[in-house]
Amino acid sequence: MQGQCLTTTSSDLIPLRRRGLWQGFGNVAFGLGSGIGGVFGGWMHDAFSWRWAFLVQVPAVLLAAVVVYFRVNIPVKETGKDRIRRVDFLGAFTLVAALVLLLLGLNSGGNIVPWNHPLIYVSLPLAGVFFATFIYVEDKIATEPVIPVRLLLNRTVASACLVNWFDSMAYFSYLYYAPVFFQVQGHSATFAGVRLIPSSIGASVGSLGTGYLMKKTGKYYLYSIAVGVIFVLATSLMAAFLNLNVPTWSPFLFFFLAGLAYGGMLTITLLALIAAVGHEHQAVVTSASYAFRSTGSTLGITIASAVFQNMLSARLWARIGDKDGAADIIAQVRDSIGAIQHLSDKWRGGVLDAYMDALRGVWITTLGMTMIGAVIGLFMREHVLHTNLQRK
Repeated sequence: MQGQCLTTTSSDLIPLRRRGLWQGFGNVAFGLGSGIGGVFGGWMHDAFSWRWAFLVQVPAVLLAAVVVYFRVNIPVKETGKDRIRRVDFLGAFTLVAALVLLLLGLNSGGNIVPWNHPLIYVSLPLAGVFFATFIYVEDKIATEPVIPVRLLLNRTVASACLVNWFDSMAYFSYLYYAPVFFQVQGHSATFAGVRLIPSSIGASVGSLGTGYLMKKTGKYYLYSIAVGVIFVLATSLMAAFLNLNVPTWSPFLFFFLAGLAYGGMLTITLLALIAAVGHEHQAVVTSASYAFRSTGSTLGITIASAVFQNMLSARLWARIGDKDGAADIIAQVRDSIGAIQHLSDKWRGGVLDAYMDALRGVWITTLGMTMIGAVIGLFMREHVLHTNLQRK
């Protein structure tokens, strides 16, 4: 929410030609926080418990709330009731309901219950119903919709939002499962967090670099194609080479390239969105950008988790299911990655192979997401990045 407010405010104060560079500065802070957060969270997990990685955030959130309350002064132009009426509660409810039902079905199918279980038959169709209702609410009822459906008829707006959606699916999927990969290799959670630092560096460089290039040239379309190709290359390398015997330097390169592409994509699509609509709509399309990014990250992790859990179960039973005591071992290693390190040689090889097969399924899934994003990016149009706020 804070990032969206900052992004919207910056768009009102900074001309489009320089907007990408300033967005790059903001994403540098995002990348720095992501890099430090991964290492710190891993250390908290190893030293105390994974719960502390969440609990430690509470004081920081409270401090931020206090600072905002006392230091941010926003002139009030409307009464409390008028402001509340502008909030799209119905749209927010139907979107959240659709996402929750979709996540429930995808996470449960093949993992908690069979795919032909009534829970799946109910949750997934209901998700479609709520999503259709959400589209209707946004188009026909909401005065200030969460996602402006009519603006999505603009080719550049639709393309930029969908690129954001699919690339966020891929980026957060691999960010979620990369630490799993390193822990399967036998490394600690802290070490896994350190290994993700190149991704944060890449995101900072990509965002700042594309912002600078757009400031110098006033163009963004070719840069969009370039970052799409880089993202496909990065996920292709992950799918092809991430295994137990991968050279130490390789993941650093793969993750740096993925972060470079994702950071560049965020800045480019934001500029494309703002440039494609009038000044009066730029706050709304900025909101749409964040909506697609947040839902994409959630759905991406859910889809990757469904792929991983289903493949892991199938591969474990295929590789070690015929041995005595296999059911207990499978339950242990599916419940905790740490259990792998305590297995005897009788089980260890088959379990590691099953985990790598499941992770390869995740990498291939992220590759598919980035390929879709790269193709959709081709449909954006080049719009003028004006050098003044009046767009003249």
